[in-house]
Amino acid sequence: MEGSGGNWRPAQSDGSGITMDAAASGDWRSQLQPDARSRIVNKIMDTLQRHIPVYGPDNLGELRKIAMRFEEKIFTASSNQTDYLRKISLKMLPMESKTQNPGGTNQMASNPSNQNTPEGMKMN
Repeated sequence: MEGSGGNWRPAQSDGSGITMDAAASGDWRSQLQPDARSRIVNKIMDTLQRHIPVYGPDNLGELRKIAMRFEEKIFTASSNQTDYLRKISLKMLPMESKTQNPGGTNQMASNPSNQNTPEGMKMN
């Protein structure tokens, strides 16, 4: 996604059928294919399952609801598809980093009011 020299430039088309024209006209949401959103929810689920113990189908259903609400909130708040993907990535990155470095501690993440919320899912 980054261009040369660290300057980020949006792609003309990302393969999902959305072009800069669609994003610029404000109808990027209607142009996004529903299966693309489902894949993103599934990736969020995969990340959450690595950090939250899931016992039984009821808990799995609750986790899916959390992932869907999170995705919907980002989808609604984003100004274009690039913004949508960036916001989701930025929220998921802290959780992925913890998966790759399980021995590390993050003292900045200690917030008693959010103890049961995975770090990347906090909507600050």
